[in-house]
Amino acid sequence: MNRARPSFPARLDLGPTGHPIGTARGASPAASRPDVQGGWQWPSGPPVRGLGLDSAAVRRQLVLNLERQGLSDPVVLAALGAVERHRFVDSALVNQAYEDTSLPIGLAQTISKPSVVGRMLALLRQGCDGRLGRVLEIGTGCGYQAAVLSHLATEVYSIERLRALHDRARQNLRHLKLGHVHLLFGDGRAGYARGAPYAGIIAAAGGEALPQAWLEQLDLGGRLVAPVQTGVGAATQALVVVERTRSGFQRSLFEAVHFVPLKSGTD
Repeated sequence: MNRARPSFPARLDLGPTGHPIGTARGASPAASRPDVQGGWQWPSGPPVRGLGLDSAAVRRQLVLNLERQGLSDPVVLAALGAVERHRFVDSALVNQAYEDTSLPIGLAQTISKPSVVGRMLALLRQGCDGRLGRVLEIGTGCGYQAAVLSHLATEVYSIERLRALHDRARQNLRHLKLGHVHLLFGDGRAGYARGAPYAGIIAAAGGEALPQAWLEQLDLGGRLVAPVQTGVGAATQALVVVERTRSGFQRSLFEAVHFVPLKSGTD
């Protein structure tokens, strides 16, 4: 089901850079990604050159490390390889940007480990041959995952409840000029009904239960990936995947994770 795209002031400007890896608008899904059947390969082109964090070689090494750890979705690997993670972390931490570790971004929030980002995106994409449709991200943070999602989905809505992080994400993403990525300031527990239904919903914060609004805004055949609390205390979390089917919602529980708690309201 397609609906007219809503308008709002946080929409980023459209520009020629930051084009998606994977399937371009109107292109065949298999035509623009490398060797999907045979596994991930670094995109063809000029030899990798350069030194420092701006070098594609740094991102290539990160992706190869993630592949060794078991991340096998070639489209997710290509998207992770396309985004310069060091642009989303504090200057004092840039030397750790391509390590598989979470890093503080202020206000008691973190940028997730690349392996966790990759795992959640692979779960979100499971069963999808090409590009995802409209996706809702709960918890924009510094904007890194939204940038990766821009390579995987035709449209991304990302909502953040902390004004300072929302503003930071806008600044971090501005240079990419991603016209199909929309940043919202608001209560993520309520989702964003004006953009619904969503082919995918992904959350970067976990609570005791999934908000009903998220389930209602998930499209038929869509998938929701989020951490949920499985015991006493925020430290006992696991990834849950919910798929909406004609007969209801099917839930599957996966490995333990640790995310910040899901909160209501805005600050």
